[in-house]
Amino acid sequence: MNKVAWLFPGQGSQAVGMGMALASAEPAARAVLQDADAALGFDLSTLMAEGPEETLKLTEHTQPAILTHSTMVARAWAHRLPKPDFAAGHSLGEYSALVAIGALGFQDAVRTVRERGRAMQVAVPVGVGAMAALLGMSLADVEAACAEAAAATGRIVVPANFNGPGQIVIAGHAEAVDAALEAAKARGGRKAMKLPVSAPFHSPLMEPAQAHMEPLLRALAFKAPVCPLVNNVDAAVVQLPEALRDGLVRQIPGAVRWQATMDRLLDEGVTTFVELGPGKVLAGLVKRQAKERGLEVTALSLGAPEDLSQLA
Repeated sequence: MNKVAWLFPGQGSQAVGMGMALASAEPAARAVLQDADAALGFDLSTLMAEGPEETLKLTEHTQPAILTHSTMVARAWAHRLPKPDFAAGHSLGEYSALVAIGALGFQDAVRTVRERGRAMQVAVPVGVGAMAALLGMSLADVEAACAEAAAATGRIVVPANFNGPGQIVIAGHAEAVDAALEAAKARGGRKAMKLPVSAPFHSPLMEPAQAHMEPLLRALAFKAPVCPLVNNVDAAVVQLPEALRDGLVRQIPGAVRWQATMDRLLDEGVTTFVELGPGKVLAGLVKRQAKERGLEVTALSLGAPEDLSQLA
């Protein structure tokens, strides 16, 4: 059976000018920008349009900006998009997914992700933590490299993002991440590189952020969505409001199981994937993963007016 999944990107897809062409072309997109400014009490729209880039890259700004852009796309083009049978979002993108499928109000979500960004940064001061991508390694080798580095340094480093076959991101204390990179090279890793992020997201070092965010998430009003979500933390199909909320709480220090999420959607019969928001990362990942499984899929990335031609 041919099914459709809407996908929503996470941090790293932001860029100055994001969403502005869409806002110029679509009144519904402009309304989302206005709602974001009103909810946050400052001109996020101006920051998205004009930067500066260093300010946009601060996680407390990046998270609401990406959520806003994704919601602009979903609301402006909902009548033209294939209706979703499932939704999924990478880390922060899980909030965008929940807004798009009606489980969470946009203004509640945009305020919440700004606070999420602040809490994540406060949990670990800049320079104390780090993240790095390891390419061409098995999970067993990555876990062994992390264990070796943790034992050698007495610090924390763990797999944090399982993005696709042979693409694993690790996170933890900076010195432990550096040691894991050396251990990975010794184990034959094809490529290992530090990522330009300000905190070790999706690692146990984020537990203070989880403690801060849990009561805020418990206070939010969740509704039954129009379709199920495949969540990050379990790669499970969930639809009950309390299960959706619980997934957001646990994903803060939990690993992003994106490869397993895509496998679940492929197993459910999804053949059309539509990425909504800035960038094209998720569409590329699912194309490669489907190809490795010998499956044919359609994967679109929609973020600007010129992308609509893909729907033809």
